[in-house]
Amino acid sequence: MSKITATTNSILFQMRDEIILFEPYGPDTIRVRATRNGTFSDEKWTLLDPLPADAVAKCDGERATLTVGSLRVEVWQGWQRCQFRFLRDGREILTSREDGDPVTKYTHLAGNMYRIRALFDAREGEHFYGIGQEQQPCFDRKGTATDLWHYNTKSSLPCVYSSLGYYFLWNSPSPGRVEFGRSRTLWESNCAYQADYLIAAAATPAAALRRYAELTGFSPEMPSWAAGYWQCKLRYESQDDLLEVARKYHAMGIPVDAIVIDYFHWTEQGNWEFEPSLWPDPKAMCDELYGMGIRPVVSIWPTINPASHNWNAMNDENMLVRTENGQYGTFEFHGQQTFIDPTNPRTREYVWEQVKKGYYQYGIKTFWLDEAEPEYHPQQGDHLRYHIGNGMEVGLTYPYYYCKTFWDGLKAEGETEIVSLTRAAYPGSQKFGAIVWNGDIPSTWQALRESVVSGLSMAMCGIPWWNSDIGGFHSGDIESDYFRELIVRWFQFGLFCPVMRLHGARLRTRNQVDRHPGIIESSGGDNEIWSFGERNTPILASYIHQRNRLKPYILACARRTSQTGEPIMRPMFFDFPEDENCYALDDQYMFGPDILFAPILDSQVTERQVYLPEGRWVRTLDKTVVDGGQTILCHAELDEFIAFVREGAEVIQVF
Repeated sequence: MSKITATTNSILFQMRDEIILFEPYGPDTIRVRATRNGTFSDEKWTLLDPLPADAVAKCDGERATLTVGSLRVEVWQGWQRCQFRFLRDGREILTSREDGDPVTKYTHLAGNMYRIRALFDAREGEHFYGIGQEQQPCFDRKGTATDLWHYNTKSSLPCVYSSLGYYFLWNSPSPGRVEFGRSRTLWESNCAYQADYLIAAAATPAAALRRYAELTGFSPEMPSWAAGYWQCKLRYESQDDLLEVARKYHAMGIPVDAIVIDYFHWTEQGNWEFEPSLWPDPKAMCDELYGMGIRPVVSIWPTINPASHNWNAMNDENMLVRTENGQYGTFEFHGQQTFIDPTNPRTREYVWEQVKKGYYQYGIKTFWLDEAEPEYHPQQGDHLRYHIGNGMEVGLTYPYYYCKTFWDGLKAEGETEIVSLTRAAYPGSQKFGAIVWNGDIPSTWQALRESVVSGLSMAMCGIPWWNSDIGGFHSGDIESDYFRELIVRWFQFGLFCPVMRLHGARLRTRNQVDRHPGIIESSGGDNEIWSFGERNTPILASYIHQRNRLKPYILACARRTSQTGEPIMRPMFFDFPEDENCYALDDQYMFGPDILFAPILDSQVTERQVYLPEGRWVRTLDKTVVDGGQTILCHAELDEFIAFVREGAEVIQVF
């Protein structure tokens, strides 16, 4: 026999094998928790405390309602189970699905932990956007299934925006699965104490992402330099190599805002310091870079092994990710490695102290947090033990705490312009200044197309600062016509990304010589704008100059992001939510409120269809004015890109 009770602002459903709690969690937002255990966990994970909200609960013993602003949930007894539905402004948006008795939702694992699933009815015509990034072509996730787990090129953020006008956040850091099928929607955690999720009613995508930011945190304001051009490659092997490139850009008058010192500049994995024979004077190097207006950025890896001089202290004090069965090794890369455990506050303090001594004291204030998933081999969360729990319970939080390590450390030093480039994220990472990129993707046209989808998907997950390796990461042949065309089109895409960063492990050229024979992880081919042929050099230089002119616009957009949660790179429906055509567009997007960008994503193509929403639009190429509400054919030679600006917007002046 079930029982429904209500307080002034919550509903409790009790029956054999399950209890479910519905309660407000800020304006227009309801949190749902369901468990087979006798009590609910109050663990919020990465949620912030809720904002105040007016809520009214009513119950007549058989049915109950909870109203929070424009959102209402109705709860009643179904056949051997709890049934409920959510309505926004009286319109049904989400309904639980009957699928066996309550026990069917829970598979017992051990103690009070279960594999848990939540099922909802599918709705014809509903579209879903979000779930993070991975190499796949579907921006609209309707009809797709996704494993919730991080690995290189995949970052799982368990949250989506629905075209029916609500935002859904699955508040569980356990790896799991989500399906947006034609017959049902399913969310599943592999190991959790309870099901825990939030539904936020939102009349527009902008309202949805504001609520998401209120729940998980707003991004800080973007530093001016971060909005410019970042130069990096795999990798500059020495201080002299790096400075040679920086000086050449400076002599050419090309504004480089950041240059990256990539991995294996260190003495050993787990030693956060420069190898002195190749990086003899980091302070002088940083001083010279700052003098040229270039910000030095250093790659940090969370890997460590017994050869590190930090091993004994970190191992003895349980500051490392441990294994449930076996020895320390969880990643084979130049020997067995394990990973630091940033879920442990002591780890975060200790690592930052080493980073201060190894980098910060020389003037390095920005860090590239590689391996942020982290990259376990194999991807078996139940084998891992974190400070806050087993990996199958909490594994998705790793990039959140990894980024928090550097945010807290830099804040403690009085820094105010804090960003970290990171390869994975989790809800809330944005408040730590996370700039996410989509990992080690190939240098192919398909990867370019899928990067557009990744960037837009991350935008709808509340990650406003995003980028890809311009040109892709691996297998790029800088002497081939294929790659030389690809790099130009990818540069155009990078120009209209929140962060513009050239990177990649290019194939070594036939006449390339080793500058430093015998080092671990030698560099690939060259990766500067003069490396891709004489014809391309002035084209790519012009895009860097264009980016520099766009910085005031980008920074104004980023300032709005820090106040409203709206992304910089965003899907067409974000600015035109009433236009049904915009929900089907995955290969053009808005860059801030005034620029529409339509990248060319195929080889040997110089024209494409572009949809212009209502209004009047100015082509940046020739200042032609075009009426919106139509699809037009646009032409762009290799050195041209397709972008439009709303008529009357000041940003047209920088083109």
